[in-house]
Amino acid sequence: MNIQDWLTQARPVIGMIHLLALPGAPKWQGSLEQVLDRACADAKTYAAAGFDAILVENFGDLPFSSTVVEPHIVAAMAWILTNLRREVAMPMGVNVLRNDWRAALALAATCGGSFIRVNVHCGVTVTDQGIITGNAHDCLRYRSSLEASHLGILADVWVKHGRPLGHAVDIVESAHELLYRGLADGLIVTGRSTGDAPRVDEVARLRQALPDAAIIAGSGVHEGNAGTFAPLVDAVIVGTGVKHQQLTANPVSQARAERLVGLWKQDQPRNLP
Repeated sequence: MNIQDWLTQARPVIGMIHLLALPGAPKWQGSLEQVLDRACADAKTYAAAGFDAILVENFGDLPFSSTVVEPHIVAAMAWILTNLRREVAMPMGVNVLRNDWRAALALAATCGGSFIRVNVHCGVTVTDQGIITGNAHDCLRYRSSLEASHLGILADVWVKHGRPLGHAVDIVESAHELLYRGLADGLIVTGRSTGDAPRVDEVARLRQALPDAAIIAGSGVHEGNAGTFAPLVDAVIVGTGVKHQQLTANPVSQARAERLVGLWKQDQPRNLP
């Protein structure tokens, strides 16, 4: 099953693995084993709660690079991803912050991943790392060079902690270009910052304009609003909303994770607004 079919048919709940700081980052604590232990614990909690997949990112490495990450970050993530695959049998995605899609593709292709997340795939975005330019051209061709067409590319529309640069851009226009010019396999829509939910009216506009697109709510979904987004999107990426005390840095709460899955898996078919 290709990634679009999986998203639209399985309607998965994807659990975010926020890695603790890796070597060289300001918050690095000196132990990769500690980073792996937290990642494995969160992944096992997601699996036990009924989540369908995980998405791993180097969240603890802030402040992030605006371009490529250092080789030791890729090496550390490869070691973690390989060990995670041994611990949980779930589809796995990779995001290398802030926008190192090349590293993400390489990691996913070599460590058994199923998809990657690209924060800026097309256009130009002003972020807290500065100006980031998308490069769908090279991203798609690098995926082909790896013979990894099975790896889905999930691209953010108006990624959080960023704003599109230039003339007044419409969110539907941006999404359309990601799909039909950037050839993204799925669209991620977020709020304005980590843990902030997308605007419901924007998600509804995207669904109405692009009824066949795979649309994922990528931030701020929790048990209190899951029912609002369920009819509008095909999947959710959940992290902060199921952490203890809903704090991003905390471990995943199994009780919160189970409640979220229970609400999402209710019979709430996708529909148009």
